[in-house]
Amino acid sequence: MRAVISFLKKEPVLIAAFLAMLISCFFVPPDPGYAEYPDFRTLATLYALMTVVAGLREAGLFSLFSRALSKRAKTVRSLSVLLIAATFFSAMFITNDVAILTFIPFTAAVLGRAGRGKAFLIAAVLETVAANLGSAATPVGNPQNLFVFSHYEMTLPAFLETTLPIAGASLLLLLLAALFLPAEKLAPAEEEETPFRANGAALYAALLIVCLLSVMRLLPWYWMLGTVIAVLLIVDRKALLRADFSLLLTFLAFFVFSGNLSRIDAVDAFLRKALEGRVYLTSLLTSQVISNVPSALLLADFTEDARSLLWGVNVGGLGTPVASLASLIGLRLYARSEGAKMGKFLLVFTAVNLVFLLLLSGLAALILR
Repeated sequence: MRAVISFLKKEPVLIAAFLAMLISCFFVPPDPGYAEYPDFRTLATLYALMTVVAGLREAGLFSLFSRALSKRAKTVRSLSVLLIAATFFSAMFITNDVAILTFIPFTAAVLGRAGRGKAFLIAAVLETVAANLGSAATPVGNPQNLFVFSHYEMTLPAFLETTLPIAGASLLLLLLAALFLPAEKLAPAEEEETPFRANGAALYAALLIVCLLSVMRLLPWYWMLGTVIAVLLIVDRKALLRADFSLLLTFLAFFVFSGNLSRIDAVDAFLRKALEGRVYLTSLLTSQVISNVPSALLLADFTEDARSLLWGVNVGGLGTPVASLASLIGLRLYARSEGAKMGKFLLVFTAVNLVFLLLLSGLAALILR
């Protein structure tokens, strides 16, 4: 029973997705049409990216990068700005959750253990926001972008034309917010280092390039997946199990759920009518409740407005803690840090997220009209 309760607490989104899928199956009984629901390109690319990025992390590349940044900073503010910027830009390629897993623990080591608890709290909040908004810029930055890019068969220029205004405005807001951090001198703290393995980093960097070639449709996704699996079977079989399989199963469940909804005429007509002219607002509000990845999977079948959907699910990652699964990771990492003050963290987190959400929504109103 404890194991079941633990699983329920750990994977609420996966469980909700499967319940929704099972309910929809009563209205649309399983048939050969189910085989057309999953976007196998998205699932394969997501699996490969998660596996490769986990390999880069274990090779010590991100730890090496973090230490290099810390040597350039002399004050609490300058270090925080560097780490926030690093989180923002790295999330574009290593995904928002990996960026958070990389930089918040490092920030805790340098600021938290150096007695800068208040500065660490603010920096952790801004790094979480930076990961969510930096990842909005590219197709591989987060799962919802990868799905939308594939689902609508967008070209890379068209995708970037939609998302770069989000990223540009977000970076400016983050740098302004970082001015609230103190400019006091920083005494460096000892950090547990992950040994850097150059050969491993080079191998996974090459595999990352293979993944990116597939994302840009320069390499068929099945060749990409086959290459990653074949290489890792030879050099690192355990790496094949490093992916977040609960996320992949969540995707699969939502593919079936949204596919079934689209085959129920009344539901299909209702959702299309509800989304007409309100794609941004609907996807943003839906994200606050079920998070932005499921929102993208749920709504994509009922609108052709990819631009508004991209804005809605990316800006919608701000707001409530559940709006983005990456935000929940940030909250958990802060909660585990020494001297964590969760009440204050949630207050600052909510305030910063709401300010960013309102400002970016104002920009959306100008761009998407």
